[in-house]
Amino acid sequence: MEGASVVTSATDGSPGPDPRGLVPHPHWSLARRIAFRFGSLYVGLYILVTQVLGTIFIPGIDVPDPGTRGPARAVVEWTAKRVIGVSAPLVVTGSGSGDKVFDWTQAFCMLVLAGLGAALWSVLDRRRRSYATADRWLRLAVRIAVGSTLILYGLDKVVPLQMPYPNLSRLLEPYGNFSPMGVLWASIGASPAYEIFTGCAETLGGILVLLPRTALLGALVCLADAIEVFVLNMTYDVPVKLFSLHLVVFCLYLIAPEWPRLRDFFLSDRAVEPSARAPLFRSPRANRVASWVLVLYSGYLLVMNVRSARAAWAEFGGGAPRPAYYGIWDVETVVVDGTSSPALPENPERWRRLVFSFPGAATAQRMDESFIQFKAELGVQDRRLGLTKRDDAKWSAAFLVDRPARDRLVLEGDMDHRRARLELRRVDETKMLLPARGFHWVQEYPFNR
Repeated sequence: MEGASVVTSATDGSPGPDPRGLVPHPHWSLARRIAFRFGSLYVGLYILVTQVLGTIFIPGIDVPDPGTRGPARAVVEWTAKRVIGVSAPLVVTGSGSGDKVFDWTQAFCMLVLAGLGAALWSVLDRRRRSYATADRWLRLAVRIAVGSTLILYGLDKVVPLQMPYPNLSRLLEPYGNFSPMGVLWASIGASPAYEIFTGCAETLGGILVLLPRTALLGALVCLADAIEVFVLNMTYDVPVKLFSLHLVVFCLYLIAPEWPRLRDFFLSDRAVEPSARAPLFRSPRANRVASWVLVLYSGYLLVMNVRSARAAWAEFGGGAPRPAYYGIWDVETVVVDGTSSPALPENPERWRRLVFSFPGAATAQRMDESFIQFKAELGVQDRRLGLTKRDDAKWSAAFLVDRPARDRLVLEGDMDHRRARLELRRVDETKMLLPARGFHWVQEYPFNR
């Protein structure tokens, strides 16, 4: 928004002489004009139909992406079926993935629409020789899109929500069972300090790119953040590849006009001239007002996202309430219909452990190290525990719970229509190596296990 030159337009749309005697912007080449028409249409569509719109106007609130509703969704579904040949119903919402068939088809539709729009625009506006003013406004829109997104994702790491500390079941799962994404999530989650650091880097970039005087520095920081995220997504198979690639391209677009100055600063001994970018408005007062609006908007994004992150932390993050029997419980004795079930590898269906990590849920680990996920209904006052398998609604268990000692539980009742009694002993998970190891300034030998 800051700069030294102002450009006026002649009647044919080309840059005219500047009233203050400054050198006008040169005419754009045909290729650059066509690229701008296509790029501005694609970027506009992308902001309007994807999650970016929510981060700009309603940060921190989970609302459906505009492109998943109404005519936009119908266009994507029709294209997937008629053009791409996808016969199965599309997964649209609720999956947590940004690389669904729907998302790739949506990107294809936006590319086609932007191409057709650019062709029509080129025919109707063929006399114009420059889009300098429109380019400044597009760059502002991209700065807002990148900044709001980086602030959202950054604060979800500053308050460690995106990669939570490994839950109790995760501490028991064999490393070889982890997916590549699971390895990434667990390793970053196991080091909240590192997660907070990366979140601060993303939040800082998001704020700097929004503020006029630090926009270039912010774009550079955001580019570094976006490249790191994109590489992690590609190498750990995280399904946000498409979105993170767009962030990289958006940052490169913001930085491109300053490349000669950056080249001179980093790669040569030549003096770096001030930026020649023109401001948004001709009036200095209007530009000052616009700058303060962006400052206030940055504060709005920070406040809204911090509020949302704190609420999420208290609801399902590290500050969420724990179930009454929170912990890892070794199943020492299992008696079903009067017959003892020994804890042997030859008895894979027998429960080895029962884990309570979250309210309304429980996990059983079998002797073969596999897990069963349950919905749990716990009545502390009447000492009752009800379990239902998440993948088999016909299976159920209803136990009466006795707690003879703080580290002992006895469950007795019906389990899958059979009489069962289970005796459990609490495991102190804080003594496991991962949570117990901590940080050490001095180490005589590497402790790499």
